[in-house]
Amino acid sequence: MGSTKKIFVLDTNVLLHDYECIYRFQDNDLVIPIVVLEELDKLKKGNDQINYHAREFTRELDKLSGDKLFNGGIALGRGMGKLSIETGKPFSQEIEQSFPEKTPDHRILSITWHIRKKFPKRQVILISKDINLRIKAKSLGMLSQDYESDKVADLESVYRGAELHDNFDDSLISRLFEETDGVPAIDFNLEPFPHQYFIFKNSKSSALAHYDPVKKVISRVEKQSVYGIEPRNAEQTFSIDALTRPEIQLVSLTGKAGTGKTLLALAAALHQDDRYNQIFLARPVIPLANRDIGFLPGDIGEKIGPYMQPLYDNLAVIKNKFKARSRELEKIEEMERMERLVITPLAYIRGRSLSDVFFIVDEAQNLTPHEIKTIITRAGENTKIVFTGDIHQIDSPYLDMKSNGLSYLTDKMSGQEIFAHVNLVKGERSYLSELASNIL
Repeated sequence: MGSTKKIFVLDTNVLLHDYECIYRFQDNDLVIPIVVLEELDKLKKGNDQINYHAREFTRELDKLSGDKLFNGGIALGRGMGKLSIETGKPFSQEIEQSFPEKTPDHRILSITWHIRKKFPKRQVILISKDINLRIKAKSLGMLSQDYESDKVADLESVYRGAELHDNFDDSLISRLFEETDGVPAIDFNLEPFPHQYFIFKNSKSSALAHYDPVKKVISRVEKQSVYGIEPRNAEQTFSIDALTRPEIQLVSLTGKAGTGKTLLALAAALHQDDRYNQIFLARPVIPLANRDIGFLPGDIGEKIGPYMQPLYDNLAVIKNKFKARSRELEKIEEMERMERLVITPLAYIRGRSLSDVFFIVDEAQNLTPHEIKTIITRAGENTKIVFTGDIHQIDSPYLDMKSNGLSYLTDKMSGQEIFAHVNLVKGERSYLSELASNIL
């Protein structure tokens, strides 16, 4: 082993975050503590994403199985380091004094301590998504880092939103109103990215606009209502435009609570029901991620009901826009009866066909980058996927504003001709809601 190569000790949560992570450390060597395998074994059974990742990593490890896993390590491939499994080690005096309990975390610390003593000339770094474990490691003088291979580098550029141009050329704004097929982007002296949205204004007039990457024109975006829902601001207008453009197959809508992300997505889906066979509206059930849903009382509907209620609330807002026995209301109720409109936990979607579907994933900031990828790669013909979420309201202890799947998706897909992103800024629930969101 070369002395310049680092040794990374991997915590359980890193493998659950990305079960292919062992291939992302270049030529450095990796160590998996035996206690990590014990924890993965306990998580193999179940239908949640965490259980799926535990099973997938176990299968990945099985492909590499051999005596060398416990004796010197197995090469992971060309240009990569070795992977080894380290068995349990006695607690050092330093660890015993600070952390006497034999918890899995403390056993991982003990193994990391042992490896550092075994290879004093090499950097030994504990990789964990758990902030507390990283702090514990550092308190003992050990190096520790977050798993950052899928973190967004520049968060501000990812969530830049619509581009505002004040004091803009009045003649160009006039052309947006006159030339219905759009104005060549080159005339604006701008370098827009695909499906970028603009607000052009001056003292006389203003216009909302969109850049078409295929035609290379900038055209005016007009306000349109979708299934009784009227846009109340520029960002909502842009959102409806992106949600109803057939050429845009993937959309991310971000913004704080009350900006209308999920409501707009659902209304746009109903508006286009003749274009898709089904509408799926799903969200991850984060409070249950590490526990079996069976521990809750009641039948399956009663178990998941509280977690799905916000989605039903959005549907109720749309229903309340129409009178009883109206054609629109009857259509929604028929779609629910025929299961053409399905509201469900995200885990229950697994295995279902995603062809001819308008698929809305709510609270996507609570998904890992790998979970986002899994969803998108299952999209069939004529499917549109919309991810909505607020990166300031992350419930998972192992995700943050830069490492969650919604940020990762928006960063990586920006610039693609089938993707659009809108960041909604203004809350539209009430003045009280907007005030609380801003100052509390």
